[in-house]
Amino acid sequence: MSRGGEMVYIPDDSDFSSFRDQCESLEGWHCRYNKAGVTVWSQGQEESCTVQKIKTCISCKDVPAETLYDVLHDTRYRKKWDSNMIETYDIGRLTVNADVGYYSWKCPSPLKNRDFVTLRSWLPLGNDYMIINYSVKHPKYPPRKDFVRAVSLQTGYLIKANGAGACVLYYLTQVDPRGSLPKWVVNRISQFVAPKAMKKIYKAGLKYPEWKRKHDPGYKPWVYPEQNTLPSVSLAELSVQHADSLENIDETGLPEDHLSTSDHEA
Repeated sequence: MSRGGEMVYIPDDSDFSSFRDQCESLEGWHCRYNKAGVTVWSQGQEESCTVQKIKTCISCKDVPAETLYDVLHDTRYRKKWDSNMIETYDIGRLTVNADVGYYSWKCPSPLKNRDFVTLRSWLPLGNDYMIINYSVKHPKYPPRKDFVRAVSLQTGYLIKANGAGACVLYYLTQVDPRGSLPKWVVNRISQFVAPKAMKKIYKAGLKYPEWKRKHDPGYKPWVYPEQNTLPSVSLAELSVQHADSLENIDETGLPEDHLSTSDHEA
C-alpha cells in the first residue's frame, strides 16, 4: 500500500475504494475453504509459501456493523478475544482517522513469533466501515530480538451492514512474514487459522455490548476524536518499512507434527 514510493502517506478515498473492490471481487481469487458461513480465498502462487494475499468473509447474524467496528478498534477488549495477540498498543495519532500502532502475534509453534508496526486508517461510509493498515518504521520502535519483524503490505477489514442488526465482515491481508514458511503452514492458515480467527471476531461482537456497558461505555476515541489523548506523530518521523531491510529466516524445514493442539482447532 505504500504506492511503490519512499514516502509514508495517509490512505485517501481512492485507497479505501480500491480496498473495498478487492474485498468484493471474486476475479483472480481461489476459494480455499467454505464451511459454516466462513469463506477463505487466496491469490498468488500457493507454492511460493511466502507473500500471499488471503481474504476471508463471515456473515455475522445479530451483530450490527457499528458494533463489529467498535470491537476491531477497542484495544482493551481485544485482550479478551484475540488469543493470538501477545501485545498491542497505540503509539501516536496522525489525524482524526489515522494512527500508528504496535502488534505482536503468537505464531503456530514451532514458528518464531512475529510483530508489526503499522500505520492504520479508518473510514465510516454510511452503514459500512473500513479499517486498513500497512507497515511503517518508527525510530523509537525498532525490531526486537525476541520477534521477527514482519511486514504488512496491506491488511484491513470491510464491515458491511446486512439488514437490521446484522453484518458481513471481510478481512483481507497481504503480509511478508520475513521468512520462507513450510507449505503446511500456508495451508493451515487458510484451512484453520483464518476461519478460527473470523469466528472469534464474530463471537466477540456478540459479547461486546455487555462488556462495554461495564467498561467505560462512553469512551470510543475512534468515534469521538476529542477523546483521543495519544501524542501526535508527524509523517516525517515515519518511513516505509521495506521487507528487504529486515532479517529473513528460513523455517521451511520445520515439521508439522510439532504443532500444538490449539493450532488444529477450526
